[in-house]
Amino acid sequence: METGFSFLTLRHKLERTPGRSSYTMSFQLSPALQAQPTPFYHYDLGLLDQTLTALQQAAEPRNFLVHYALKANANLPVLERIKNRGLGADCVSGGEVQRALEAGFTPDHIVFAGVGKSDAEINLALAADIWCFNAESVEELAVLDALAGAQNRKARVALRVNPNVDAYTHPHITTGLAANKFGISLTDLPGVVAHLSSLPNLELVGLHAHIGSQITNLQVFAKLSERLNELQTSLSDQGYNLPHLNVGGGLGINYEQPDEQAIPDFEGYFSMFERHLIRRPGQQVHVELGRALVAQCGTLISKVLYVKQSQQTNFAILDAGMTELMRPALYGSYHYIQNLSSHSAEQLYDVVGPICESSDTFRKGVLLPETQRGDLVAIRSAGAYGEVMSSGYNLREKAAAVYVGE
Repeated sequence: METGFSFLTLRHKLERTPGRSSYTMSFQLSPALQAQPTPFYHYDLGLLDQTLTALQQAAEPRNFLVHYALKANANLPVLERIKNRGLGADCVSGGEVQRALEAGFTPDHIVFAGVGKSDAEINLALAADIWCFNAESVEELAVLDALAGAQNRKARVALRVNPNVDAYTHPHITTGLAANKFGISLTDLPGVVAHLSSLPNLELVGLHAHIGSQITNLQVFAKLSERLNELQTSLSDQGYNLPHLNVGGGLGINYEQPDEQAIPDFEGYFSMFERHLIRRPGQQVHVELGRALVAQCGTLISKVLYVKQSQQTNFAILDAGMTELMRPALYGSYHYIQNLSSHSAEQLYDVVGPICESSDTFRKGVLLPETQRGDLVAIRSAGAYGEVMSSGYNLREKAAAVYVGE
């Protein structure tokens, strides 16, 4: 018989640390979601609100325009919170463009990026008259020009360049190196710019660069700024003074200590661009942040199905798996894991899921209080690239989403 566990909801308490840009957070349990089946995603909208406030306090005085990257989390209650703060939407598929429109983002606040936009997706975005397409190749520009002409429209485009700047992050989420599939190479850029004169249905409005995700070495953004300064000088010499510059996103979060830094260092992030990026007169600078806004407000709640002991290790087998949170299997990524039910002496466990794949492992060698069947487990910092990447593999049902702090 399963061990019962009575609880209500998870409660975050945020406190500002004097003289620092970070926040501390205590992750507590109070009795409410008692009948809620596991696994489920728990979203703290109060923490999301405080994160957005910290973002705006850092971005607005420096006159940065922020577009939220929907690929991190596209849940409507989350999008509504973000849209109501005046942020734009950064989309990488036609589905995300449609979701942004459904959530109430106005077309003039929507950007469509992505290395492989289909004709149907482009036509959807053109019909909606979105603000800008971030174009990644001369081949894409030709297709975009033809489709815009067929709709008797002029599409605004920003050229995504590949600046060949190392983000010093995981290879699977690095996007700004010459070996990556993204963007126009620096050597090809002059020819692409010259080719635009033969594409009458396009209007060049800016440059775009994005070098990767989960970047914690902020000095990387100084290098990106310097590369963009060089590119803008070169374009200016050719007679192009662009009104918009999009520096991408990529700001990382603290996965190892989510309680100690619930809100990322937005001050450090924006001040790095403020110090190193040379803006042209009247130029607007855009950023695309996703993970940094939503990751810490989401937690995957799971229950222990079995504790399987072997000569080599103890396996804590959860009812959540890679179908609910793919990042550990895909990237080998780290998530802080807590047993919310037990306060016994600690032991080492391999925390795994129920999926029929050996890669369905959240973490190995996790030090947890003595764990038993029915214990409730929290997998932290799962608000970004968690639910949005979930699958129905093994014909698994989709985990529910629960929202608190509304």
